[in-house]
Amino acid sequence: MRAPIDLHCHILPGLDDGPTEQADSVEMAAQAEADGIELVCATPHIRHDHDVRIYELHDRVEELNAALRSGGSRVHVAGGGEVAETAAEALADDDLRAVSLGGGGGWILLEPRPGPLSDSLARAVEHLAERGYRSLIAHPERHPSPALVERLAELTKRGALIQGTAAYLEGENAPLLYLATHGVLHVLGSDSHSSRVGRPLRISAAIRRLDEVELLAPHIEWIARGAPEAIIRGEPADPPFAPAPP
Repeated sequence: MRAPIDLHCHILPGLDDGPTEQADSVEMAAQAEADGIELVCATPHIRHDHDVRIYELHDRVEELNAALRSGGSRVHVAGGGEVAETAAEALADDDLRAVSLGGGGGWILLEPRPGPLSDSLARAVEHLAERGYRSLIAHPERHPSPALVERLAELTKRGALIQGTAAYLEGENAPLLYLATHGVLHVLGSDSHSSRVGRPLRISAAIRRLDEVELLAPHIEWIARGAPEAIIRGEPADPPFAPAPP
């Protein structure tokens, strides 16, 4: 299998609740490289409680890439953002494109509001679709409810894909396995915020776990690399498997 791609990572320093200094960002890239990851999407929070200036993001990404190259890292950082459901509609067209994953202008990493998924998330997906973007729904494991599988399946019918946090596929009682077995998990991200605390920038263990899921095992290459590549290029990425009823 080719190297996986991390579609959700708070690797840019001094912006949101990610690393406070570039040295930590460089260490995060070292974690990625050790895990075989060579491409990471920088996805700072785009929401009211973080003062992220979208017009600065391109230069911030280039600055970090220059530091990584000078240190001999093989990791490349692509642009993006984690856009809050409550912020998506207010973003200007140029800003929305600037925070699209990979800058490809096709996909937005969409963060649901806290609590169970609701009709407002579906409306945000529809709003983005009207503006020419498909949605990648972030960390569904944070929104447990009896109707979660049905809600996610409905979002996929609207053209969305679902991105799970890799760390939640590790361990004996991995909460994402339930979603994986029901076919409402499509790609992974580390959602790492620092090399020093919290989730590591690591995906390979989660990929191996998904390879044990009967429904997904034939499609591991698509999950780890095919779909993320298409998303970063701004191209369609239609799942090769369908949701299974709970």
